[in-house]
Amino acid sequence: MRHYYSADEIRDAEAPLLASLPDGALMRRAAYGLATEIIRELTDRTGGVAGHRVCAVVGSGDNGGDALWAATFLRRRGASARAVLLNPERTHPKALAAFTRAGGRIVEKVPAATDLVIDGVVGISGSGPLRPRAAEVFAAVDDAGIPVVAVDIPSGIDVATGAITGPAVHAALTVTFGGLKPVHALADCGRVVLVDIGLDLPGTDLLGLAASDVAARWPVPGPNDDKYTQGVTGVLAGSSTYPGAAVLCTGAAVAATSGMVRYAGSAHAEVLSHWPEVIASTTPAAAGRVQAWVVGPGLGTSDEEAAGAAALWFALETDLPVLVDADGLTMVAAHPELVVNRRAPTVLTPHAGEFARLAGAPPGHDRVSACRKLADTFGATVLLKGNVTVIADPDGPVYLSPAGQSWAATAGSGDVLSGMIGALLASGLAPAEAAAAAAFVHARAAGLSAVDPGPGGAPTSASRILHHIRAALAAL
Repeated sequence: MRHYYSADEIRDAEAPLLASLPDGALMRRAAYGLATEIIRELTDRTGGVAGHRVCAVVGSGDNGGDALWAATFLRRRGASARAVLLNPERTHPKALAAFTRAGGRIVEKVPAATDLVIDGVVGISGSGPLRPRAAEVFAAVDDAGIPVVAVDIPSGIDVATGAITGPAVHAALTVTFGGLKPVHALADCGRVVLVDIGLDLPGTDLLGLAASDVAARWPVPGPNDDKYTQGVTGVLAGSSTYPGAAVLCTGAAVAATSGMVRYAGSAHAEVLSHWPEVIASTTPAAAGRVQAWVVGPGLGTSDEEAAGAAALWFALETDLPVLVDADGLTMVAAHPELVVNRRAPTVLTPHAGEFARLAGAPPGHDRVSACRKLADTFGATVLLKGNVTVIADPDGPVYLSPAGQSWAATAGSGDVLSGMIGALLASGLAPAEAAAAAAFVHARAAGLSAVDPGPGGAPTSASRILHHIRAALAAL
């Protein structure tokens, strides 16, 4: 399980360690870890360290000190080391002295022939975009195509929200210390490496699942299981206008677990033509017993709103876990009391536009806080879709699920995700864990579909994502 820590939590954990160590020892420990990772990066890119050229862009305070100490260690390994001092009068004095004694040189700009740049402008205490001088330096670095290693966070990106509101560093690698920060999941930090510097950090309520966590939670049939004990998923989706939503949502539920899927709605013929193993009926009342409902994808045009609303009302009046998506969310936005007053688990899965209808405003830059607030308001688990999916439990943890790519941003992809989450809810998984695990596998399936496009050569589609769910699970 990944834990993400605020800047204050990291500083609080550093305080006793700083008090127990000689002055500067913790900085040199961090810088040595940073230099070790830079050596690996340089070796991968250039074949070695000796004779290659690095340049540190140095801000004030400890972050600049880390960069200068790392450049000093690299200089001692035979690299040519340069440094651009953005605030010379506030540069860390001991680190600067060590750097110059080792033969490092101070320059006004990053030399064009540099092999790697170290971003030591601001650390976890920084805020806002790059200042003009730093922005000018890194614009030239970008133009020259020089790879950047960021110290702790890429400068110019908000550590808590991942927001980029102006010029910011584009890092190929970010080396962070002690614990991961929210920015490492919420923004593009390149490859992220965590260096252990000996901090004693408690658990947090801002989490991320790793592949091993998902594998441990995903339901696998045991020797005494049957189709009923593994969870029966009910799907209320699709319409004559959007039958594909029913096909995708139901098919994803079939692919996600080995239990049973029951479908109810006007697209029952289309569903059965694709998934003959599904038990299909025309009305929710005739569907039979289920352990969770998925309701909303493709439910209604204006001619079918009454049937869609009836399906939503039917599901929400049960004492079962219910996932609400798409058209169902539009109805919930108009009748929030349907969810607010529920005692059974409810999962809402909006994209940004649907979120705005539910919350009365878009999520904005701070998607974690916005998601927490909406979850608390509705008393429901909220999954906010995006390149980084945010899942908040009411009065509980928040899970961050970075996709790492945007292949899942395709029509019908959300219907697939809803079916997957519904199947996990039916199996008995807790709502936030079901949503986080499904989001993780969904992103992996989207990535697999992009490299295995199948007939026609299309890079990906919701149908292709669905057909790669099992492969994504097998790769955990």
